[in-house]
Amino acid sequence: MSSSKTHPNHPFVIPQFTSRDYQSFFLAGALCATISHGAMTPIDVVKTRIQIDPSFKGHGFVSGTRLVIAKEGASALLTGFGPTAVGYLVQGGAKFAGYEYWKKRFVQIAGDQESAVKYRTAIYLGAASVAEFFADILLTPLEATRIRLVSERNYATGLVSGFTRMAKEGGMRQLYAGFLPILCKQIPYAIGQFTVNEFCHELVYRNMSESTKRSLSGTSKFGIALGSGVIAGFAAAVLSHPADTLLSQINKGHGPTGSMAYRLATLAREAGFKGLFAGLGPRMIMTAGLVSSQFLMYGAIKDALGAPPGLEIHKED
Repeated sequence: MSSSKTHPNHPFVIPQFTSRDYQSFFLAGALCATISHGAMTPIDVVKTRIQIDPSFKGHGFVSGTRLVIAKEGASALLTGFGPTAVGYLVQGGAKFAGYEYWKKRFVQIAGDQESAVKYRTAIYLGAASVAEFFADILLTPLEATRIRLVSERNYATGLVSGFTRMAKEGGMRQLYAGFLPILCKQIPYAIGQFTVNEFCHELVYRNMSESTKRSLSGTSKFGIALGSGVIAGFAAAVLSHPADTLLSQINKGHGPTGSMAYRLATLAREAGFKGLFAGLGPRMIMTAGLVSSQFLMYGAIKDALGAPPGLEIHKED
């Protein structure tokens, strides 16, 4: 549906992003995702150990970190850095640019400002889900390599050798064995990341007068963005953690044979509620840092590239 079509309910102007704009969105998303995920590699190593290594059962983040260093040395905390950096480079670009595209597309389908605002939750959920689906096609084989490197010591020396070994031994089927669970993990993650962040900003700005908004200092804007990102990160972690646990198990080869749905159901039943949320504390810390830093970097990189702001459909009162 064209945005120029007239509607009885308050028509409004939808920005016409160019291909250059989307390239800027992709580059900004790629850089913010790979920098943030790369920096969080040590936390992710400890979290994954707690999820799948029996010797780490009952350990928290601090004690788990000490145990990794004691058993394998400090360098073990950077295991999987290569596939993490490359995987989230392509996934982050596709997700952030995709979210900008699909949010705009769904607003166009809504047709007018009143409808877009009324159904903004559905727009946020739909845009985040569709963008993440396509991004995960790029991420899945690299994430499978990362988890195998972290969970099986001495499996390979790095990204290239690990990816090559997985492809040679299991082919595309092995590389994409975790596609369904990664969707179950990443789509709730994206929903928490984008939707909660949108509503946090809306809640803050809706309670400000126009004069206050116009006079906000850079520090205040930074604080709002940081706080919204932290809250969105907590939501993303909680929503996606059960599937994150199952993904780690699947990529290590745990569970019965059969369809992926059957394997997931069996592993979930064996883990129980407590087992599915093992390692949630470290992951909440990691995700809050990831999401908040990503939004801050994404905005800064877009500004540096001269990219336009994203489409906003917040309720004003």
